[in-house]
Amino acid sequence: MARAAISTAPLSRLHSPTPSISQIPHAQSQLRIRQQRKPLTVASALPQVADLPALSLPAAAAAAAALAAAVSLSDPERRRKAQAEAVGGGDKEAVRAYFNSTGFERWRKIYGSATDDVNRVQLDIREGHAQTVAATLAMLRDAPDVPLAGATVCDAGCGTGSLSIPLASAGASVLASDISAAMVSEAQRQAQLAAGSPDFRMPRFEVRDLESLEGSYDIVVCLDVLIHYPREEAQKMIRHLASLAEKRLVISFAPKTLYFDLLKRVGELFPGPSKATRAYLHSEKDIEEALRAAGWRVKNRGFISTQFYFAKLYEAVPVSGSSS
Repeated sequence: MARAAISTAPLSRLHSPTPSISQIPHAQSQLRIRQQRKPLTVASALPQVADLPALSLPAAAAAAAALAAAVSLSDPERRRKAQAEAVGGGDKEAVRAYFNSTGFERWRKIYGSATDDVNRVQLDIREGHAQTVAATLAMLRDAPDVPLAGATVCDAGCGTGSLSIPLASAGASVLASDISAAMVSEAQRQAQLAAGSPDFRMPRFEVRDLESLEGSYDIVVCLDVLIHYPREEAQKMIRHLASLAEKRLVISFAPKTLYFDLLKRVGELFPGPSKATRAYLHSEKDIEEALRAAGWRVKNRGFISTQFYFAKLYEAVPVSGSSS
C-alpha cells in the first residue's frame, strides 16, 4: 500500500491554534503524519549487568507475580464495568458523565491553546489531535465534488469545536453535536470568539449522542469518538453515521495492534483521578467491514502518531456512484 505523505509545516509543533483552510496542504491517497522524536538511548540510562544485584529464584518469582498482578489490575474490562456501574448505565452513560465532569476540564485544557497547568503528555495529545483536524480539513478541501463553501456538515462528537469552527470559517453549514452539554457550551463560546470572518457561518449546536442524530448531510465527520465504545457499539455507530451522509464520511479511531494495546495497558496502570481509562482500540478490518455493510468504501487513509497519541483516519465514499 503506497504511502503519500502530506506536509504539516503550517502547524507549530505544540499548542498551535487550529489552522485555517487556506493553510492546509493538499491531501493524497494516503496520509502518514508522525511527530519527530529524539532517539531514545535506553542503554545509557541503565546500570551495567555487573552492577545489578543477583536475584534469587524466589525473589524473581515474586517480581514476576507482582508484574502479573499489576497488569491484571489494569484490565480495561474491569475498569469499564466499574465506571458504568458508578453512573448506573453502560458505556454511553459513563462517557456522558465523564465529559460533563472531570473529563471536561481535562480535555478543555488539552484542546485549548493555553500552556499553564498543561503537562507534557497533554501537550503531546493536543498536537496529535491538531494534526488529525488538519488532515481531515485537507481531505475535505481536496474533494472536488463537495466544495466546503455551502456544504452541509455534521460534526458528530464536536468536543470544543476544534473542527466545527474552521469548517464554519470555510463557509460550511455545520451541525456540531456532542454527548456532553459542557463540551457543547464550550464549543459555542469558542465559535462566538471566532466569528467575524466574511465566510463564517455560525454552527448549529446540539447536545446529542451519536445514535440520536438525524437528517441528511453532504459530509459527516466523527473524530476521536470511537475510542470510547466497544466493537459492537462502534460498528452500529458507523452504520448510523453512514446513513446520514450523502457524499463523504470521515472517521478516526485508535488502531488495534499488539504495540498500541500494550501501550494502552501500561497507561491504565496509572489512571489518575481525571484520566479517561475507557479506551477501546479497533482493528482496521472491523471498521472497513462496518463501512462495507453500510454501502461505503475507504477512499483515503491517514495515520497520525505522536508520542502519546495515535489514530487512523478514514475518508469513505458511497460504493454506488464512485469510480475512483
